[in-house]
Amino acid sequence: MTQKPIAFRTIGRSGLSVFPLGLGCASASGSYGPADDEEGVRLIHKALELGVNFLDTSDKYGWGHNESLIARALEGRRDKVVIASKFGNTNGRGPRVADGRPEHVMAACEASLKRLNTDVIDLYYQHRIDPLVPIEETVGAMARLKEQGKIRALGLCEVNPMTLRKAYAVHPIDAVQSEYSILYRDQAEEVLKTMRELTISFVPYAPLGRGLLTGAVPTELPKDDERARHPRFFAENLAKNLELVGHLSTIADKHGCTKGQVALAWLLAQGEDILPIPGTKTMSRLVENTNSAYVELTQEDVAYLSAAFPPGVAAGFRYREDHMKNMYL
Repeated sequence: MTQKPIAFRTIGRSGLSVFPLGLGCASASGSYGPADDEEGVRLIHKALELGVNFLDTSDKYGWGHNESLIARALEGRRDKVVIASKFGNTNGRGPRVADGRPEHVMAACEASLKRLNTDVIDLYYQHRIDPLVPIEETVGAMARLKEQGKIRALGLCEVNPMTLRKAYAVHPIDAVQSEYSILYRDQAEEVLKTMRELTISFVPYAPLGRGLLTGAVPTELPKDDERARHPRFFAENLAKNLELVGHLSTIADKHGCTKGQVALAWLLAQGEDILPIPGTKTMSRLVENTNSAYVELTQEDVAYLSAAFPPGVAAGFRYREDHMKNMYL
């Protein structure tokens, strides 16, 4: 695969310019089984070496561990990286499913700034929408953080079009992060219509379907691997989903690349406002994912893949049914 210079992409109207693919850092804090801090630091250094300058974290990943790890990896390198972090995902800790109270927004940002060892977070997201707090109040607090110079751009996660418009009326939103891949398209492509009206970038997490789209998923996942709790990986669904993944092989063989690279290249081909953040714990997969930016699909390739993976085709919800009620709010 020929490597030509890659055009960077801008996050919304923020002016923040990034490599088309970022690095989702959750895996470095145990999201998919045990992780090693030293290897996590080396992985981030390798990402920077490859040109990746967009790192995604959250105060939820390892409950602060991930932000501290990134700070360690970025010693002497902070000016080379766009850091995105998030607040408000309580994940069952306490009575709330999410916390969007203005006082929590301010306190969470201060704690993240300290762990990240930085004066400013480039892109700050509400990780999950709090159904008990009007979005206008949460975004109002985020706007104050921007006025104070503590964040540069505002983002929301797993938000529906109506809530997004309410938020934008308070302060411009530069990015929305939600699950989006060739396998999970329906909600993402619905909110994308509104995002494009407002010049908001889409940052897809799990762009490889948590590894499904690489085709390399064990039939039995370890108990400490969170994917074991996702319906798409249940035995009755996994075989159907892997059968779908076979469609990627046709295009992968044509371009001399991997199925995962085709899946990421399809996402990148959806528009200049798409900024996927695949995560990994391994150096080889990092290199493979980054090289997806150099895979040039034809219009025919994209059309074939879009038809092979129509919206809603995946077997199984992307989260447990009780968790799905907290998504796309």
